[in-house]
Amino acid sequence: MASLNPPVCDFGWKAPDFKLPGVDGRDWSLAEAKGVNGTLVMFICNHCPYVQAIRERLVQDVRALRELGINTIAISSNDVINYPDDNFERMAEVAREYHFAFPYLLDESQEVAKAYGAVCTPDFFGFNAHLELQYRGRFDDQAAI
Repeated sequence: MASLNPPVCDFGWKAPDFKLPGVDGRDWSLAEAKGVNGTLVMFICNHCPYVQAIRERLVQDVRALRELGINTIAISSNDVINYPDDNFERMAEVAREYHFAFPYLLDESQEVAKAYGAVCTPDFFGFNAHLELQYRGRFDDQAAI
């Protein structure tokens, strides 16, 4: 994904559901992974230097969110032909290496990224318990709305 400015978000819009393959060998839907107090949907990828810079901290923060009843899902929507480091096998390696405690999913068609309006990595969407958008932001937080 190119680094673009995300559009202004519409707080309260409902998170689109999906069914995507995870590096853990199962398919995941948003409904299956949602937290009782909220859900963080992250669009990340392996090759992005911004994601690489925050990866260890991200894993720690996700564990802290889980203790609050907020589950996390990470989705990679990059073109694996142009970015081979983002292929499914490498995603699984990174998830194991960094001990991802959340589903890491491949959106090969980029349909889910388009449904969310994700335009860069990392791109974060925070939803409440009813899967209504409460926060949208990027690593540099210039796009935080």
